[in-house]
Parts: sequence; C-alpha cells; structure tokens
Amino acid sequence: MGKISTYHRDLVDRGVLVTGGGSGIGAALVEGFAEQGAKVAFIDVADEPSQQLVTRLSGTVAHPPLYLKADLRQVAQAKAAVDEAATRLGQLSVLVNNAGWDDRHDFNTVTEDYWDRSTAINLKQVFFVSQAAVGHLRASSGGSIINFSSIAFMRNMSEMPVYTTAKAGIIGLTKSLAGKLGPENIRVNAIMPGMIVTERQERLWLNKDKIAAMQAGQCLKRVLAAEDLVGPCLFLASHASAAITAQTLVVDGGVL
Repeated sequence: MGKISTYHRDLVDRGVLVTGGGSGIGAALVEGFAEQGAKVAFIDVADEPSQQLVTRLSGTVAHPPLYLKADLRQVAQAKAAVDEAATRLGQLSVLVNNAGWDDRHDFNTVTEDYWDRSTAINLKQVFFVSQAAVGHLRASSGGSIINFSSIAFMRNMSEMPVYTTAKAGIIGLTKSLAGKLGPENIRVNAIMPGMIVTERQERLWLNKDKIAAMQAGQCLKRVLAAEDLVGPCLFLASHASAAITAQTLVVDGGVL
C-alpha cells in the first residue's frame, strides 16, 4: 500500500502518544500521525530501530517524533514516560496502545512466570498507560484512546493461549473505559488486525504457505501490511469519528 492520502486537519499540532512505536505496526502509526502534522511521541524498549525511525523522519515532517525508552511492564516507568510525553509535546489528546508481544507458546508448558510476563506486556500495561494518560486527555478537554487487539482470539488459534486471552481482555477493557470516560468526551475504541505481514512476523512465524493460506480465507486477496492500519487509526483519532466509541474496527481483509 502507498502513503495515506486522507488529511485530517484536526490532527495538526495535536499531541499523540504511541506505545511500541519503534518498529512494525507502531512505526507505521508514528509515521502516519507525523505526516498529518501531529506532535508524536512513542514509547519503546528497543533503541536501535527507534533511533533509526527518528532519524529517518527528522526533516521530512513538521514535528520530528519524540522517542522515550521505557519498559511498559514496569508501571512506574510507564507512567513516567506518559507524563514526559505530555510535558514535552505540550499536551496529549490521543493515545494509541499498540505495544504487544505475540510470542507462540504451548498450553502445556506455560508457567506462572511466563503467564505474568505475557499478560504484563499484552494487557496490564494497556490499563496502566491508559490510566496515566487520562489526566492529560482531560486537560485537553477530551480525546481518543485506541487499543490494539487481534483477531487471533476469535479464530481458535491454539499456539498462543496467553496472548489471545490478553487480546480478548483488551476488548473488554475498551468497552469499560468507553463507558467510564465518555461523559468526559474521551472516546475509547479498539482496532483488531488480521494477519499483518511485518519483518518480524516473516522472520519468526510466517512463511509463504502460511501467508497464502490466510489470503485464501480473506475477501481481499493480498498481503496486509502495517500501513493498512494507519488510515483506520487516524480515523479513530480524528474528529471524523467524533460520535464513535466503545467499538472495535476489524482490519483483516475480510476474514471475519
């Protein structure tokens, strides 16, 4: 897919925070918001790709993205990063909870430590990052929270039970936060991607046969890329979706 052509004027100069923004889907989202003229900060734990992203975008967008290093499993670090992002951006009105860890694992060998690690990355931090961001969204007279789930939990996938549990939990959290924050003009929605073929996915999990099999089940017979999630995320962040909250937008090429 090419660059997003839709221009959301209301995103110009708005403060946007993306978690897990250094590579993959997160990096595409950071670039997409920056190209809209937003002031974007992103949190990641990986220095090299994060610094490369900042370098690549600097000089090409109105506001070069701000990289903040933090381990989101650590609540104190996560909250400090959110506060720093809001301070350095000047305000915060959009939060994109993208960070996750789609590690494959066998049900029979999952330990308590593995469960705690996986859910800390995939669910716990979504709650606490949102909690830390809400005060800043209130100060901006409202805003948008966008949580990334996955269609994996709806497809009976057996090789990642802890991950799919967390991704199902994100839908419940989205609904609950939408009900809580709606009266304060803070919208909360989710995006549920299908098989998005990133460099990491191809390196660790996917091969030509798996990609072909997934495409066979899609209405759209093409590979889905990280860029396919940019437009839906911009829409949910912008005034174009001003009356939409507590919803989940499926972006899977027509599988579900």
